[in-house]
Amino acid sequence: MFKNWLAKTLLNVIINMVILMTLAGYLHTMVQISGIGSAFAASLILSFLNLFVRPILILFSLPATVLTLGFFIFVINAFMLLLTSAIMGPSFELDGFGSALIVAIIMAICQLIIQNFIVKPLRRD
Repeated sequence: MFKNWLAKTLLNVIINMVILMTLAGYLHTMVQISGIGSAFAASLILSFLNLFVRPILILFSLPATVLTLGFFIFVINAFMLLLTSAIMGPSFELDGFGSALIVAIIMAICQLIIQNFIVKPLRRD
């Protein structure tokens, strides 16, 4: 069971890393990553924050999330990216909250596409 969880977590970290590097290449005015190691570290930190901090923020922002029909989750994701950027320092930088929000929305869409069209068909559960 732990082996399966670890494999899924590592796969999500690698998917996030690839998405972050791709977005840094295309949206270079919004996202700056100094290299592949920084992208991996940022992805690890983002996964850690999503595992421990994000559920608490979702719980506290439940009224706003219900009121906005779930779109406030993108704001929480943007905050997680900004927090990751603050932890990483100059090796991973975001231009501001607007950039973080755009990157969070694009990352969510890319993760949805990758999970549904690549990962799920290859899984043999």
